[in-house]
Amino acid sequence: MPHSRDPKLIVIDRDGTLNHDPEDYLRSPDDWQPLPGALEAVARLNQSGWRVVVATNQSGLGRGLFDIATLNDIHARMHKALALAGGRVEAVFFCPHAPEDECDCRKPAPGLYLQISQRLGVPLAQMVAVGDSVRDAQAARAAGCEAHLVLTGQSLAHRDGTPVPGLPAGVTVHPDLTAFADAIVARTGAAVSDQMGHS
Repeated sequence: MPHSRDPKLIVIDRDGTLNHDPEDYLRSPDDWQPLPGALEAVARLNQSGWRVVVATNQSGLGRGLFDIATLNDIHARMHKALALAGGRVEAVFFCPHAPEDECDCRKPAPGLYLQISQRLGVPLAQMVAVGDSVRDAQAARAAGCEAHLVLTGQSLAHRDGTPVPGLPAGVTVHPDLTAFADAIVARTGAAVSDQMGHS
């Protein structure tokens, strides 16, 4: 499909952003449980013309805790749940390595975002990234993407207003994915009306 001048691509972290953050790892499809409102948030972004992909560290693969078939089954459940809510994630990009592998794709390294940019033909500076951890924000900023943090999952404790340690400058913070989607959709609507005013 041809890419427009404004490709409108959002990169969402998985665990703690879209679904409940597990105690250790999601090891089966039954472990995958969406956060309240998260699937509907993706659907609203889609309806506003945004493409959505997932970028996730999956070191459980590298540690041998589950295999690629299980990961695919988990994502099949995710895609089905999203479809029922009217949403769509068009691709899942994941880092399969353990931390000791010292790869360039495990967040906070920017490699996953570089892969997404290359694969989908979207400039890094035009990608909007959102996640629940400082390393998500660090990876997005290192890649040159617009970065957002949601106070769910790993950052839930900061809903009381305490600052998130190590958060890079220029990262916008939202209570959850619903609030993030509200902000992005409002911005999209404003841009559209602005264009109409200039036409």
